[in-house]
Amino acid sequence: MIWLTIFLMMLIVFSSRYMFLAPKLPLKLNAEAQKLLSYSSPAVLTAIWAPIVFLQDGKPEITLHNPYLISAVLAAFIAWKTKSVLVTAVISMTAFFLLTTVI
Repeated sequence: MIWLTIFLMMLIVFSSRYMFLAPKLPLKLNAEAQKLLSYSSPAVLTAIWAPIVFLQDGKPEITLHNPYLISAVLAAFIAWKTKSVLVTAVISMTAFFLLTTVI
């Protein structure tokens, strides 16, 4: 039963992706739909990182003792200044590692 569920989910995901990416299929989205879909990636990523950064053990933790928050603010600042994903990732991960070993 588990294998059937995995296979069906794989089939659903593949077919939904294939419809939009296959160049020979005549399916095209209008400009409004494309504009709406441009907000989906930031929304999903925010839904992933926001609870990690702002919640500790299910409670809001917005203090200077929260290494996730400090590293996130640092990462946002570095990304804004450098516009480099690699530099941002390396520096913010190093900062997070140092903060978690010190605090």
